[in-house]
Amino acid sequence: MDTKTLGTNAPHIGQLLREWRASRRLSQLDLALAAEVSARHLSCVETGKAQPSREMVLRLADALDMPLRECNALLMAAGYAPKFPETSLSTPAMAQVRRAIELMLEQQEPYPAFLLNRHWDILMANRAAARVASFVLRGASSPHANMIRQIFDPNDLRSAIVNWEDVAGDLIRHLHDVVSATPSDEVARDLLDEALAYPGVPMQWRIRDLGTAPSPLLTTIFRVDDRQLSFFSAITTFGTPRDVTLDELHIEACFPMDEQTAEFCRELSQHDA
Repeated sequence: MDTKTLGTNAPHIGQLLREWRASRRLSQLDLALAAEVSARHLSCVETGKAQPSREMVLRLADALDMPLRECNALLMAAGYAPKFPETSLSTPAMAQVRRAIELMLEQQEPYPAFLLNRHWDILMANRAAARVASFVLRGASSPHANMIRQIFDPNDLRSAIVNWEDVAGDLIRHLHDVVSATPSDEVARDLLDEALAYPGVPMQWRIRDLGTAPSPLLTTIFRVDDRQLSFFSAITTFGTPRDVTLDELHIEACFPMDEQTAEFCRELSQHDA
């Protein structure tokens, strides 16, 4: 039997389903067909007249392509225990995963690499990332442990980014997409509001641009005095995760766009040896 865990202040499953259908631009009939459930029964679930089974909730979550955290939230809103665990990387159970991540970050040397969660918090980084950041910030430390804040704060990396509007605009599009695709993610919404509140942010960024998709590769160009460093980024995610933590992690690896950048990164690594 499923354990009932629905709190008195938790949102009703009908409310969550309507929000997720709106974010996915699905009608009740569209969702019912995709989840292979009765449209009439789905309507009753959304209005609170019917209680869905646990199996039905999982089918609906799958049809809505919900992240694991939101799938758990949908289950709890229906009165069921969450299905997917959320295991800290620091626990023994995740030791092998953590070691694999460390190896991937190390193998990216002498170029920067970061482990980020879905809110762009920097959870881990290799030594190259610290070396390049120190060079760009002229020996100072970043006041932020979040990549969005580092890019948008004029007192952080932003001051040295030549193509700042391209980089920041791409990140804003990603943030808008996350907020739209995950309506229950208040942290992402707050982060978007914070980014938009920084000085010099174009007014048009406050409205989601539906006509322009985020670039698959993010290019960042730094300039410090007469030195220019150019990188493009590639993102790695964990396939078929069965844990909320892994579902929300990604590795961003930076690669040099020219030999000058590559050579300078190698020089920095030799000084660090």
